[in-house]
Amino acid sequence: MTAVEERAITPSTGGGATTVASLAKDWAIRSPKHIAFREKSFGIWQEFSWADAWELIELSAHALLSLGVEVGDRVTIHSEDRPEWIIVDLATVAVRATTVGLYPTNPAAEVEYTLIDSGSVIHIAEDQEQVDKVFDCDPEKTSNVRSIVYLEPRGFANFDDERLIFWEKFLDLGREHREKNPGAVTERMASAQPDDVMTLVYTSGTTGPPKGAMLTNQNSLYAIEKVVSEVAAYPDGKAPNTKDQILTYLPLCHVAERIFSTWTMLAGGPTLNFAESIETVADNLREVQPTLFFAVPRIWERLHAGVMIRGADSSWFKARWLGVGLKAADFIGKAKVANGGNHTVASRVLHAIFYPILFRALQERVGLRHCRRASSGAAPIAPEVLQFFMGIGIEVYELYGMTENSAVATVNYPGRLKLGTVGEPYEDIGLRLDEETGEIQTKHPGVFAGYWGKPEKTAETFTDDGWLKTGDVGEWVDGTHVKIVDRMKDIIITSGGKNISPSEIENTLKASPFIKEAMVIGDGRKYLTALIAIELDVAGAWALRRNISYTTYRDLTEKPEIIELVQKSVDETNEKFARVEGIKKFAMIPKELDHEDGELTATQKLKRSAMLELFSDLVESMY
Repeated sequence: MTAVEERAITPSTGGGATTVASLAKDWAIRSPKHIAFREKSFGIWQEFSWADAWELIELSAHALLSLGVEVGDRVTIHSEDRPEWIIVDLATVAVRATTVGLYPTNPAAEVEYTLIDSGSVIHIAEDQEQVDKVFDCDPEKTSNVRSIVYLEPRGFANFDDERLIFWEKFLDLGREHREKNPGAVTERMASAQPDDVMTLVYTSGTTGPPKGAMLTNQNSLYAIEKVVSEVAAYPDGKAPNTKDQILTYLPLCHVAERIFSTWTMLAGGPTLNFAESIETVADNLREVQPTLFFAVPRIWERLHAGVMIRGADSSWFKARWLGVGLKAADFIGKAKVANGGNHTVASRVLHAIFYPILFRALQERVGLRHCRRASSGAAPIAPEVLQFFMGIGIEVYELYGMTENSAVATVNYPGRLKLGTVGEPYEDIGLRLDEETGEIQTKHPGVFAGYWGKPEKTAETFTDDGWLKTGDVGEWVDGTHVKIVDRMKDIIITSGGKNISPSEIENTLKASPFIKEAMVIGDGRKYLTALIAIELDVAGAWALRRNISYTTYRDLTEKPEIIELVQKSVDETNEKFARVEGIKKFAMIPKELDHEDGELTATQKLKRSAMLELFSDLVESMY
């Protein structure tokens, strides 16, 4: 019998607003033995039942209370995805405090900014590397941080900072507090309010310092009602879904990952599997074979490129056979796209032929053979990539939302898909396009409470009549679906006065397995150019197969054969656009782009202003 069952915890429905923490407690009561999540340790998957999970959540909540966490206090978490992230997150909500996530790649300067801006009182750090970033901060400016809880003990033998608390000691504090105050967490949960700020999600900061978007309990439950219920298709949430498996790998401080992992787990009870790292996602996908899968375009592009490169590296016969299969997949994908995502008679017959002899193996290799619902979001994606997956039988539905509206905006529904759009507005929400600018605006209970400590920025984000301004320009397709044109701030206006959306051109370029990043330039210029970063693994393997030796990333980008390869992708892209939208010249970026070097945001989006400054010589050489 588990500790939760022994203590016969009381249902969480008696008082207080429903929260993500109370949902976790309810599962522990109703289905204590069902597996909530798994993580891989020393090559073996370790399982945590809902009873185990709630025991750790409750101990952590008591520990936070023992450290003096009050209602509304902020608790920061700086770690890769792991069970402790979710445990502390839900424990923080349970005591009516506010979770603040940091990206694992955040350098010390950004850690300092977040600790100061949020006013964090407790900081959870994964290991010595992340703790060192706190110690690199100005101690006077970050004096609000009273305790630092570290999860991995290695490297702390010689540390003597009195704020440091090892994870096991942290849980011991929770046990001691629970013995003395057994009802403290229950009482705090019973006083929860719908408008409690349960998390601050910091924006990526592409146009300035990051801002902490305040999401409330009401916001999170609305996202569960709209997004999770649609994408995961859970009927009532009364019994745990014992068939669904989810793989979590994107940073949990990102609202999309929180929705599609933690909140989906809490809504329907599927098992959440933690990937070992972002680098092992492909391997973990094949192990877990998730039934529900959300990925950002970069992941879909990597999976697509992986199929292409493995095919190229295979034997002559297998490569030729794959080529035949991919032609069939192309026909099937195009047919389904033209039919709203549904098979035609011809595509169904072709799929029936190729599924047992090729597509099933491809799905297994990708790790999505059992996936019943896959989604792409958080950034635009090339339609060609989605069409490829549809062709081999993996249905990927693009959706759209943003942090500030809890990701509740649009979704492509099965049977009503329109490729190249982000779908239809969710039922019963407010969504409109501004008549003058075309900006997408939303209004519903999922819209955030504002930016933390920045009322003037909050005011700028809303229209006079209370609609959230997304900053994205859209257009209606057939009066039902929304197509994202681009970010308002990224629209290029050439010297000839032509308005051009760079993202569509960039995504078409990135559909090539050899191109990792592309940035189109041309604002105020006579013609368009592009900065292009190659996909090192794919381009490197291509070069080695042709006995083209290279030493470094830069050396590879300078090889005439690689430049010619990229030129071919540019030419193919230009054929798909009007002449004025064609790329006249391009330059190869001589290094791998990196968050710490300031070229990318923590969510791996290009910082356009920084790129223009850092690679100004390359840009000017093209004009």
